[in-house]
Amino acid sequence: MRMSFDQRLGSHLKRVEQELQAAKSAAVKPAGLTVPQYAALFVLDEQPGISAAELARRCLVTPQTMTTILRNLEAAALIERTPHPLHKHVIETRPTPAGRKALDHADERAAGVERRLAAAFTKDELETLKELLARVSETLTSDPILKT
Repeated sequence: MRMSFDQRLGSHLKRVEQELQAAKSAAVKPAGLTVPQYAALFVLDEQPGISAAELARRCLVTPQTMTTILRNLEAAALIERTPHPLHKHVIETRPTPAGRKALDHADERAAGVERRLAAAFTKDELETLKELLARVSETLTSDPILKT
């Protein structure tokens, strides 16, 4: 028997993911950033010099997408990319002072979205939600049929 759209957990997960992205997009826009740019600056601020490939993994985008994000951030003077002092083929990427300022502005607003979302749940509900989402992730990544 065919499952209706409303019975499919995926449709609920996708709707919530899109709503979260829209809220974060509106939050970071006044800082002149997109959500992927904000995510890249956030990770770069925590791990300056991280490789572009690792940055892409941490931001959940393809390496090609990260290349575009980095080009746009560099063009806006929000990051600087310099050769590693010892490994000339390795490019280190760091936020510029303007990048940190944009990140701080965006993060204040994006954190507000996260706080508002968390406030809708009790502490126990938040833990349960995290556990349930971890189970969803484990189920989706461990099924050999889904990997083919």
